Amino acid sequence: MKKFNSTLVIINCLVLMLISFNAFAQVGIGTLSPDASSMLDVSSTSKGMLTPRMTSAQRLAISSPANGLLVYDTTESVFYFYNSSQWEKIDSTTRNNFKLVKTVADLSDELTSGGGTTYLLDENTLYQINGTINLAYPIDLNNAVVLGLDTYEDVLVKAGGSMFSGTTGGLIKNVTLAAPGGSVFSLNGTTSDNLILRDAVIANSNAVGSISGFNMVFMSVVQFANNTTGITFTDITELLMSNTGWQSNNSGVYETYTGSFNFIQKQGGFMLLDGSAVGIDVSSNPTVSDAVLSGVSFSGTSTQYVDGYTTGSYAGYNFNNSWNVNCPGIPVESDVVSGGNIYYDGAITTGFVQTITNNSALNLSGNSNSNSTTLVNALRTMSTQDNRITYTGKKTRTFQVNAALSIRGNSGVGDYYAFFIRKNGTDTLTETNTLMRVNNTSDISSNAISGTVELAPNDYIEIWGQRLIGSGSTSITVFSLNLSIK
Repeated sequence: MKKFNSTLVIINCLVLMLISFNAFAQVGIGTLSPDASSMLDVSSTSKGMLTPRMTSAQRLAISSPANGLLVYDTTESVFYFYNSSQWEKIDSTTRNNFKLVKTVADLSDELTSGGGTTYLLDENTLYQINGTINLAYPIDLNNAVVLGLDTYEDVLVKAGGSMFSGTTGGLIKNVTLAAPGGSVFSLNGTTSDNLILRDAVIANSNAVGSISGFNMVFMSVVQFANNTTGITFTDITELLMSNTGWQSNNSGVYETYTGSFNFIQKQGGFMLLDGSAVGIDVSSNPTVSDAVLSGVSFSGTSTQYVDGYTTGSYAGYNFNNSWNVNCPGIPVESDVVSGGNIYYDGAITTGFVQTITNNSALNLSGNSNSNSTTLVNALRTMSTQDNRITYTGKKTRTFQVNAALSIRGNSGVGDYYAFFIRKNGTDTLTETNTLMRVNNTSDISSNAISGTVELAPNDYIEIWGQRLIGSGSTSITVFSLNLSIK
């Protein structure tokens, strides 16, 4: 009977334990009060908890693992957990040469390195900006990397003075830069240094600043907003800009180029210009070996999008022969669209007289150079003397040539004349020949000339004539003459 009672007591206790477990649905090991948020609370100050340990092959052989399943892989000596459709490694490795900057105090070592007046960055370190950092001193990039993860939330602010100064470059990415009352850049690099700025915003600054002397400066996807004045680039070997955007709330001159450049390329993006704002200033006549300005949209109420070259440019255009320009809002400029037109600017009712003494070809310069011509609509062409168009572009190209003459034969009824284009004073373009017969000395003949010609830089063309049939001394009068290439 006692044995039966003891068994009954044990059964009752087990039932109570099960009821208690179901009621609380929690297990505490090493603690009598498991955390309310935990199904299992293991507490110890001297022991750990072991997860299942297995080889990689055993882990991969688990059938239909549940999301969150945790094991220790003895083959790789690392924890794995199952996530949706694959095993994910829990990697405890961290980056070397990395610093997370959450306050300016995180740059105290760099301030010490900079002598207490500059944050001298470690050239081998990536500095991750987290949040808004108010700088008290300038940053010397020292070829380091400054990186944010959220362009609009990771912000560097420097009130007054310069934010970045020094003689070295580096990489700046995914941050907003603001220098109220000061300038963002005051950098004077060397031809062995490069500066890269990308995926960034420069805003609310007194000036974007100045960058000079670098081997390469590369800017990509940079937005400029609410800056009082822009940026000046000086003496840079390669200046490359892609998809930079200037909002209309900027003022002053957005981009100024001075000094010497081997190559400039500015592609894509926009410049919104209102009031007296100027997009690009090249009025100091910078020396550029080759430049491409393509796909940049210029728009706004400003009356001067570009402050152009004062020497080497052409009427109605902004740049010299080193630039290839194709942007909405400003004139297209390149060798491909070069051209010009000359016309006789004397009295059309009297014209000029050309005396013919033999049957050799001659330049229609008129007696005593009385053929006076004016060059108009010129782009990469010039006219250093009357009846001549000289190509001044940089690359050899083929032109369409058109000319027209109004001519009267003053004597020699029955004589024949040919009129044609001659290149460089020696090469007759036979395909441009057009003929005139003197039927009587009162008729005025209209002759059209058309053809193509390949011109290298500084090659020129002129309108020439030649008596084909006739002899002795005769003359013709040219009442109108024009010549164009495009």
